[in-house]
Amino acid sequence: MQKIRYGIIGFGAFAERAIMPAIRASENSELVAIQKRSLDVAKWKAQEHNIPLFFDSPEELVASPEVDAVFIVSANSQHCHETLIAAEAGKHVLVEKPMAMSYAQAVKMVDVCTIANVRLMVGHMLRFSPLIHRMKEILASGMLGEISYARAEFIYDARNTLRNWLWDKNIAGGGPLYDIGVHCLDSMRCILNDEVTTVRSMMRTSSDDCVETTNLLSLRFAQGTLATIYSSFETAHRHTFIEFFGSEGSLSAFNFTPSNTHAAIEIKMGKDGNIDSVNREEIVVPDLYRLEVNHFSDCILNNKEPLVSNESSLHNQYVLELALHGNP
Repeated sequence: MQKIRYGIIGFGAFAERAIMPAIRASENSELVAIQKRSLDVAKWKAQEHNIPLFFDSPEELVASPEVDAVFIVSANSQHCHETLIAAEAGKHVLVEKPMAMSYAQAVKMVDVCTIANVRLMVGHMLRFSPLIHRMKEILASGMLGEISYARAEFIYDARNTLRNWLWDKNIAGGGPLYDIGVHCLDSMRCILNDEVTTVRSMMRTSSDDCVETTNLLSLRFAQGTLATIYSSFETAHRHTFIEFFGSEGSLSAFNFTPSNTHAAIEIKMGKDGNIDSVNREEIVVPDLYRLEVNHFSDCILNNKEPLVSNESSLHNQYVLELALHGNP
């Protein structure tokens, strides 16, 4: 089988823990190169993991004829620049969320990749989760009636993160909304199969130079659903939750974001103020990063459009920017 040869730009702890194993587990992909800012450390990591090529600059990596596509896992401020140089070198681009620092950057990334005739996909790996697919199926069936409200939460303690740039507004762009709230936003949009029309947000911040530390986002969707998303860096434990309320029942899931886990959805049905039934479905969630890489490679090999479309990614970026800065 033909395989897409990947180079990872920004080979840090997350790439080493999640992205590298995902590429290697994918049947149509292989890892041939990594990039770190230090050539000595890049060489050490390449030798440790038996990776053929190593570089200390993204420009050198994308110039390699041995690389077909890049997975960009660097700091948010680098996503646009690294996408542009990769596209101009004829490399396909899978870039971690958030897509960019701004809506204008995101539009430029799409335009340059389109002109260069290379694939571009943002790494919303939850789009490949069977839990998300099942929740979307249940809502589409109409069994819950008209969906009036949705809510999602993603919180964790980022005080001891190794990503020191996470707090720097000039590098991260935004705080928990950019880092984890975007997962809630994209999942909610996918399950509702709808777009956001109105955005309001409230934030906690420690200083003007830092990103927000907690964000509460209020949304209205085109079909009338109201929604809230709560994301935070300043909580004592990790927690994710998503729920939808309809005129006939509700649908919820704890722990809806991790890969390689057992999760469950809960469906509550009732009328006249009473809960008549509670059904629980156990769902095995595989390595979502492997599914993501496998799908992107398949799109390259078979000239198909990615599941996470550029239009959808641009819409997410537009909502993020409205939430933090007002009109883009």
